[in-house]
Amino acid sequence: MNANLARGINAFKEVIDAPIASFFSSCVHCGLCAEACLFYTETGEAKYTPIHKLEPLRRIWQQEYTLTGKLAKLLGLSKSVTDEELAEWEPLVYDSCTLCGRCSMVCPVGNDITYMIRKLREGMAASGHAPPDLIGATTRAVTIGSPMGIKWPAVLAQIKHVEKDTGITVPVEQACVDYLVLMSSMEIINFPEYLAALSRIFKQAGVSWTLAQDAFEATNSGIQIGASDLAREIVSRIVVAADRLKVKCVISPECGHAFTALRWEGPNLMGRPFGFEVKHILEVLDELSIAGRLKTKGRDQRPLTYHDPCQIARRGGVVEQPRRLLNAVADDFREMSDAGTMNWCCGGGGGVSANSRAEPLMLQAFRHKKGQIEATGVSTLVTACANCRIVMEESLEHYHMKVEVVGLTELLAQYLDEDKTP
Repeated sequence: MNANLARGINAFKEVIDAPIASFFSSCVHCGLCAEACLFYTETGEAKYTPIHKLEPLRRIWQQEYTLTGKLAKLLGLSKSVTDEELAEWEPLVYDSCTLCGRCSMVCPVGNDITYMIRKLREGMAASGHAPPDLIGATTRAVTIGSPMGIKWPAVLAQIKHVEKDTGITVPVEQACVDYLVLMSSMEIINFPEYLAALSRIFKQAGVSWTLAQDAFEATNSGIQIGASDLAREIVSRIVVAADRLKVKCVISPECGHAFTALRWEGPNLMGRPFGFEVKHILEVLDELSIAGRLKTKGRDQRPLTYHDPCQIARRGGVVEQPRRLLNAVADDFREMSDAGTMNWCCGGGGGVSANSRAEPLMLQAFRHKKGQIEATGVSTLVTACANCRIVMEESLEHYHMKVEVVGLTELLAQYLDEDKTP
């Protein structure tokens, strides 16, 4: 057994906890998870059945922790997991799973298959069987601070553009404020209008906030690739900055896995509770609106629909907030089928969109979302995840669909009542 494989097998053994053991024990092999996975529904290939993607981990659990599995291995009736098998499984684990959690929603015995895939990726990464693009992104996140290699000077340049366009000063390194604002690399480079929208909204609402030079990036590549030690290091930068600046709350941006990594995984990764709250930007905007601090004027006349990002809605519980915000400014809001917690993934989450070899499969999987959008008859699609936005823009272009994709935060900023700004 080579050293990489040995590390991977040891990692598999270490991640097999009580939940995973109970999940494998209780699986009734019904196949319902397949019908909930867009990679299966759009290809019809049985190998994309979610529970099947866990076969290497299942066999190690069986061989190491069950009596029948130990006997089967001893008698040569159950083969050990090999390096070649992990290489074969790598595309199933990384290319055809967005960690969206829809399969977990339909499991009749309540197995959290997404949790299991996350743990499986720990062993895959440790054994060297992770996509090169994700390895590169994670390396950049740890060494530079951003998976796309963005440094503070690039953020500063965007701040100057925002200040010039809005006439509003973007606060940096301000202590004892209400909110520490995070951004994803894609918002910094592709959607700088997000920061401009926040500046305008927070000025109207009288919110105190700041950016931090050493913790502006929200994206956590360690979560996506399956390396808890690296995920912990990335989260710790945000925690250190938030504690140093003594902020009350950290705002996760329009990014799904950033929200999951910090809000739900963060305290477990750090091994202690945070001394501050973590909220998604939609939660904050909804609170401001309910409190009467977010004043809008006018209504959008376009037919609009909303795409629920999986980690924000299904895994994060932010479902009603975006609908309240949309209904405050939209005259013709149309729900997709299977909206809310059962919405279908864009096809690019969980690191899939950062994995270039997965692009053909991702575009094929997008056909389900394509059908959802077409059924609404809209030409404007609203979402609240920069990764979803990029994936859908590219996929819509691929399928020659004339649908504009906009961020919900920016949409709200378009209808701010400037007369109500203090």
